[in-house]
Amino acid sequence: MNTRQPHTAGRIGDIAPFHVMDILARAQALQASGRDIIHLEIGEPDFATPASIVEAGVAALRAGHTHYTSALGLTALREAIAGFYASRWQAQVDAARVVVTPGASGALLLALGLLAGPGDEVLMADPGYPCNRHFARFCEARAVSVPVDASSGFQLSLDLIERHATLATRAVLIASPSNPTGTAIRPAELERIHGWCADRGIALIVDEIYLALTYDGGEHSAARWDDVFVVNSFSKYFLMTGWRLGWLVAPAWAMPALERLAQNLFLAAPTPAQHAALAAFRPDSLAELEARKAELQARRDFLLPALRARGFAVPVNPHGAFYLYADSSAHTDDSFRFAQSLLEEAGVAVTPGLDFGRHQPQRFLRMAYTQPLPRLEEAVYRLDAFLGR
Repeated sequence: MNTRQPHTAGRIGDIAPFHVMDILARAQALQASGRDIIHLEIGEPDFATPASIVEAGVAALRAGHTHYTSALGLTALREAIAGFYASRWQAQVDAARVVVTPGASGALLLALGLLAGPGDEVLMADPGYPCNRHFARFCEARAVSVPVDASSGFQLSLDLIERHATLATRAVLIASPSNPTGTAIRPAELERIHGWCADRGIALIVDEIYLALTYDGGEHSAARWDDVFVVNSFSKYFLMTGWRLGWLVAPAWAMPALERLAQNLFLAAPTPAQHAALAAFRPDSLAELEARKAELQARRDFLLPALRARGFAVPVNPHGAFYLYADSSAHTDDSFRFAQSLLEEAGVAVTPGLDFGRHQPQRFLRMAYTQPLPRLEEAVYRLDAFLGR
């Protein structure tokens, strides 16, 4: 019997794949054949979730905490998140303004689902996390990718926002520290942007997924204002990537609509993960997380000068996260081809700039320092051999 393929939505053609997944698949194939591959391509910490958090999750399962929570999340967890803002960032957040979500992706989808629709525009930095523009497209809005470079610290500035804003602008999305650059926005600039958005009734969304992984001091949360949408996650600092848990801090006026959206989109975040996350704020858990953060900083402080010494320009010191966004134009005019060759010939997997936007992607490579120092040293040794040093 002849069958016809069903029609698919037009948005599907605009959702680009992660090119790094091709790199990862090839890296895994090489590993399966016996090659030793150093993985600097995936944005995931290599540390295991702290045992205290795991044990809390196991205890929750054994206690039968396997049913839905409310759409907004466990009350105790929302209160613990609010307490973390007060103790770490001196930001007063009402727990009633916290939504626990399936990862930060769930939080971003809620925020954009509330704020953006057909004909609306959302301003964001290019380069930036690729899913952000796809989330906007999924909501039938338009992502306006604003080219950023070293002159603004690879962050949006008020000047750039004013140049790209239109009557259709509904939201400005900032990530600090950002993926892929690791740079953070200056507090004074964020304050200027906040004032500009508030004066015009434009929503400000701040992605703070890597905020607790800021290495040189100066952590500052946008949650100090109660009219901003702040996204965060248990994935990066808290080392819970596979638990799929994040949160959104939102203005009070938005909470009824966000609750309705959460009920309809995902019912609730995973219950065992929520119970496990309660243990993330315990002093012993936080002490372990801070030790892991110190290890990441030591890796950055090794790899950053090593890359610069080999002709890879990193014009702005990354303040946080675990990425270096390196200009490879001294060695290639095609970073994707360079990444492929580096993998095949040297066994080092990195991410080409093509995944992060359209602003000079052929120049850049993202390297995630999510491997122990000895492996990073080996990666540099292999890079030297590859470059013929």
